[in-house]
Amino acid sequence: MDDLDKLRSEIDSIDRDILDAFERRTAVSRRIGNLKRAEGMAVVDGAREEALFAKLKKSAGFESRPYVEDLYREILKLSKAHQNKPAYGVLGRSLGHTYSPEIHNLLDPSYTYSVIEREPTELDELFGGKVFKGFNVTIPYKKEAAARCDELDEAAEECGSVNTVVFGSDGKTYGYNTDYYGFIYMVNRKGIEISGKDVLVLGTGGAAAAVRYALKTLGAANILSCGRTSDINYDNVYDMACNVQVIVNTTPVGMYPNVSERLIDLSGFPRLEACCDLIYNPSRTRFLQDAEDLGLKFCGGLSMLVAQAYKASLLFKGETDAAAKLGYEKNETIEQIIRSLKLKMRNITLIGMPGCGKTTMAKRISAITGRKLVDLDYAYRDKYGMTSAEAISGLGEDAFRDNECEVAAEILPESGLVISCGGGIVTRPENKFFVRCNSYVIYLERPLETLSDHNRPVSIQHGVEKLFSQRKEKYETWCDYRLQLDTYPDKQSYIDNAPLEAMKLIEKIERDA
Repeated sequence: MDDLDKLRSEIDSIDRDILDAFERRTAVSRRIGNLKRAEGMAVVDGAREEALFAKLKKSAGFESRPYVEDLYREILKLSKAHQNKPAYGVLGRSLGHTYSPEIHNLLDPSYTYSVIEREPTELDELFGGKVFKGFNVTIPYKKEAAARCDELDEAAEECGSVNTVVFGSDGKTYGYNTDYYGFIYMVNRKGIEISGKDVLVLGTGGAAAAVRYALKTLGAANILSCGRTSDINYDNVYDMACNVQVIVNTTPVGMYPNVSERLIDLSGFPRLEACCDLIYNPSRTRFLQDAEDLGLKFCGGLSMLVAQAYKASLLFKGETDAAAKLGYEKNETIEQIIRSLKLKMRNITLIGMPGCGKTTMAKRISAITGRKLVDLDYAYRDKYGMTSAEAISGLGEDAFRDNECEVAAEILPESGLVISCGGGIVTRPENKFFVRCNSYVIYLERPLETLSDHNRPVSIQHGVEKLFSQRKEKYETWCDYRLQLDTYPDKQSYIDNAPLEAMKLIEKIERDA
């Protein structure tokens, strides 16, 4: 006899596969539409469609065959509509981890938006406007874009930097800078005061130019720039700019996947009050974690990315008056997308004592959310060919912890995972950055008497109480949430109630995002 819940679970799994396949097919349809525009071809090919229906009927299974043609007529109808939408995108040289397409498709599904990776020698054809009606511009083409536009708005003119290009119906190429708007939105929503402050800008590229313009607009008292070959550089910055109160990073240093990189030592600026980072992946860069550790105000680049995209979207749609009147107060459309992306980008990472139920809880969260589950103990086994217990017994705890740090550094900066950490992840201070860099960190608290030391050599050697006294403060200070599970006296009652606790935890994270 079939079990209804199991069948529904099977359907849910199949639906996820269908959605993944439909997403890939829709993306390819967009690329076909862009290619046809470039070649001057018609979108519709009736003969090919009829041949496709005949082929699919032959290939389909006996249960689905009666429905295949109806299904694919609807799919092709949607594909043609998608191909016919105006095309926009984001121009850069290497854009493997941009969230701009997702943001713009959340902002306005009336146009398509994609990644446009081009080498410098490939820009002439792109600026002809044959395929795309416009695009955003990122590193390293913002200043090049300004030079190629026929008309610039005030911000772009002042900055000499363009991050939004629109090809007008009059044949002109219009250049705008919405980065400055995004930056002002970012600092305002975090309550970071710029007026009357001395500010240091790290970086000298197009994004830095927009930031300097925004800082000037906000009334900064003094704006200093630091670059590798500038008058103020990373060797003399502690002498030349030691009294700054705000530092803004506009460089890609610390961006995923090279998250470990650090430009400067913030402790060298005794009057420092706040730090702003234009990087949004990872969500808590080393630069921002350094600021947090010093008790400073800080903000990351996700809100800037979404806010500048919102203004660019208005310009894409020809709503220039609305874009010009856009204020810097909180905008609910922008805030909703920030929340959505934060939830998608960040991992849900579990820490806590050995045997507290991290793996069980991680499995439940993974099943509810559809996120991929990664257990760092299993990842260790896959990388080094032995379990954590075998490594501790055979190599010694110090060697195991060295290897564990490498596994943590590889996996924790990724996005959208559910991660269960080993109980001793907090014993190495260098792991704190990786645990926190791109995660909602959850500390699972269970009564010590409920914790098993089975196959846990460190717990057996030192005793659970001693380990807990050594690690308790780190668990508490590394986490964003504490999940107290003291109402479940044994393993089975915890397993039985883990789905409910997981759901409550997810709902809390979603409310707080």
